[in-house]
Amino acid sequence: MKVQIALVCTAASVRTVGLSPALVRLVAASLAVVIAAGAARAQELDFTASRVVVDFGKKIRPWDGFGFNYVETAQTRDYQKDPQDYGGFSLLSPQQKAEILDRAFGDDGLRVGLLKMFLDPFHQSAPDGPFDHRTTTENMRFFAREGLKRARAAGRDLTIITTLYGPPAYMTRQKTWRGRDLDPAHKQSLALYLVDWVKFLRQREGLPVRFVSLHNEGEDWMRWNRAGETDYAGHDFNMFWPPELVAEMMVLVRRELDRAGLKEVEVTPGETTNWYRFGAWGYAEAIADDPAALGAIGLITSHGFYAGGFGRWFGEHQSAGIDRLRGLRPELHAWVTSTSWIAMDAKNVKEHHNNIYTAKVNGIIPWAGVQRPTKWVGGDPNPGSAFTVREDGSYEVRRGYYFYKQVTRAGQPGMQVAHASAMDSELAAIAFASTDAENPDAFVLINLGKTKKACVVLRGTAATEFVAYRTTDDGKDRYREVGKIAVNNGRMVYEAPGGSVTTFFAR
Repeated sequence: MKVQIALVCTAASVRTVGLSPALVRLVAASLAVVIAAGAARAQELDFTASRVVVDFGKKIRPWDGFGFNYVETAQTRDYQKDPQDYGGFSLLSPQQKAEILDRAFGDDGLRVGLLKMFLDPFHQSAPDGPFDHRTTTENMRFFAREGLKRARAAGRDLTIITTLYGPPAYMTRQKTWRGRDLDPAHKQSLALYLVDWVKFLRQREGLPVRFVSLHNEGEDWMRWNRAGETDYAGHDFNMFWPPELVAEMMVLVRRELDRAGLKEVEVTPGETTNWYRFGAWGYAEAIADDPAALGAIGLITSHGFYAGGFGRWFGEHQSAGIDRLRGLRPELHAWVTSTSWIAMDAKNVKEHHNNIYTAKVNGIIPWAGVQRPTKWVGGDPNPGSAFTVREDGSYEVRRGYYFYKQVTRAGQPGMQVAHASAMDSELAAIAFASTDAENPDAFVLINLGKTKKACVVLRGTAATEFVAYRTTDDGKDRYREVGKIAVNNGRMVYEAPGGSVTTFFAR
């Protein structure tokens, strides 16, 4: 028997000819599914929700993890008269120190996988003189050793980068702390200064230093007067590093590391203030133009501070410099080695999103996570943090800790950054795809606006539900579990409070 079917479909009606009532109902139901699916692809929930897509099957790049930075000696020009512990552990009891370390490295804490350690200028006072790697670094080294113990006890590990904060005074032309210019006669001395510190950390302290970074914001030549002196007492340790010097010293440090038997330690080009400067100020190009420097680089590094307005401090989250070097060496990873906590809010997590998806990095370490504010001369220009230590020996766990926890636990080392998009510029999603049984698929949803309903389209995961944790700008939620959310037909619906960050873990 030949059946004739004539269908006229709208969202409201289905007309049929030549079908039994039961078959009509079946056809209508099937069409409703097709129509609903098509509408969902266009705009979710009849234009009442913002569409967010998370595709764990589209893996973008390897993820090395989030990190922490304990800053000890950062500014003082005379350590004997003015010893400095900006991190504040010198004021805390053993129990308080353990509490902070557990919150940073423990299984119930941030679970950070990266650690930054500064090399200050006080480790050698004269040419060919002895090295003193202990006096000005006691608390930072303690923080690193104890953090490593906690990570390894939980079956994880740390990857450590150490950054030259500034050279000893005798190595500069000015012969002063924070002198602007490297004395050419001491290029070799500076390379050996870095190498001896790395050797000390690895062999004497048992710390897994993997990278050595040449400078801290050394591109910012405007910090000095014409004589090469630093007028402003609030600056931290710096030296001016023109692009050509970076390229030259990368090769020299690489050679000295090899001579010292430290072939597994890689060299980075130092840390410009932001990714815009790394590309636009000529640093990436200087490396690209020098075959020896291009061969020496083991990791692309920069600070990730953001400033959207044109002017002196303009800094985009852009990938131009990274793209230039990856075009020549595609395997290179890139890390943000310092970035602001800003107001310790949802916008701060949006900056992490920009560094991951716009600058295209593989790891992020914010500026000092534990701070003793009175020890920063003139007031810290980046006062946000995870912890604040007070002069009376107490400490505070700040809102920044809970916002940071939203991303650190989701993006564990060894995972993959996955595709994520949102059809609403006040929403953003960061996705990390699982690579082992210990770290499930996870994504972070950021809402910078008022309360919004989001329809999340999930692809590349077999999870049928996600458990959610949330932190809010108003302080009501501080990494609070807010329940399990079911996945139906590859979608979940979630109402995100205004000024919130929610992390979803697959179950």
